[in-house]
Amino acid sequence: ADIISTVEFNHTGELLATGDKGGRVVIFQREQESKNQPQRRGEYNVYSTFQSHEPEFDYLKSLEIEEKINKIRWLPQQNAAYFLLSTNDKTVKLWKVSERDKRPEGYNLKDEDGHLRDPSMITVLRVPVLRPMDLMVEATPRRVFANAHTYHINSISVNSDYETYMSADDLRINLWNFEITNQSFNIVDIKPANMEELTEVITAAEFHPHHCNTFVYSSSKGTIRLCDMRTAALCDRHAKFFEEPEDPSNRSFFSEIISSISDVKFSHSGRYIMTRDYLTVKVWDLNMENRPIETYQVHDYLRSKLCSLYENDCIFDKFECVWNGSDSVIMTGSYNNFFRMFDRNTKRDVTLEASRENSKPRAILKPRKVCVGGKRRKDEISVDSLDFSKKILHTAWHPSENIIAVAATNNLYIFQDKVN
Repeated sequence: ADIISTVEFNHTGELLATGDKGGRVVIFQREQESKNQPQRRGEYNVYSTFQSHEPEFDYLKSLEIEEKINKIRWLPQQNAAYFLLSTNDKTVKLWKVSERDKRPEGYNLKDEDGHLRDPSMITVLRVPVLRPMDLMVEATPRRVFANAHTYHINSISVNSDYETYMSADDLRINLWNFEITNQSFNIVDIKPANMEELTEVITAAEFHPHHCNTFVYSSSKGTIRLCDMRTAALCDRHAKFFEEPEDPSNRSFFSEIISSISDVKFSHSGRYIMTRDYLTVKVWDLNMENRPIETYQVHDYLRSKLCSLYENDCIFDKFECVWNGSDSVIMTGSYNNFFRMFDRNTKRDVTLEASRENSKPRAILKPRKVCVGGKRRKDEISVDSLDFSKKILHTAWHPSENIIAVAATNNLYIFQDKVN
């Protein structure tokens, strides 16, 4: 139940939320830097924990709906409270997280324990006063958006107008208004009339960071469609279609499975989109649809292992990818608790490991190398000794600083760049 299933920084980076398979959301808050302890530079500590979703049962379909949190998305902060969206397979909830450090006392009709007083005993009129109390962080559900998805929700994305958001499942994408919970607009529907003709499913979707009319969604066929909501109410015709032609010499039994896109992300600038498939991360320019402008091999040494990865179901793992705040570096996860970073300017890349053994507080991470066949150097790890049960699927990058959060099964690691 405590396996982390999603990680997300808020817009300032002061808060970091994680969701897990048990339906819980844990929010970490960055400590203010103290002058007398400069080495504890803005550590993250638990701020609030609440149960977001409970297990349910759909009696009409005889289906169990698990409580696992699939995605969390923050809304920009407008006042003292924080708002976030969390979703499981079927239901999206809008949560308000607020602080209380005062409590009212001196009610007329109630005593201090909250019991109603006898009206005949009330002889004086009291003015309630606010008394200081220990800080409490409350999480309250403000909206519940349910009953709109037949299939499992894989993505939610807040629009840049901050009035609407979308939720995507395997075959449909719905557009919601934050104020309206009982209806949504279906903006994409790829369900065929005959389900036996189904050839692809939607795997991820995201709104453009600046243009509220534009969004992208990726498919299990390795294609990305950019849609413009100004064209028609139902975006069944895409505005742009991004696909890389397959090299016939690389064709194999696993080609279709490994070309399925597991994550799609707009760059902060809105100029590029990044996609992650099983073996690679690709960066696409919105103005060039026929091929990506950059392709990064995440773990090419696994090409020879696809057969065993298919047998143990690892080939269906859905890795996420993230940009840093300036869109110059991208990060994504791999196996053996490795995660990869690619610098788009210098073309350098590094493999790092998130594990308890080598991550004492403020220890410096050493780059790791995987060797394929031949002689193995002392600091290298062999492909055959990689642990495929340890995988980093979910990562997040602070919006403006070099601070990253990496979820390794039920552990959350937070790394930041070294201070000289």
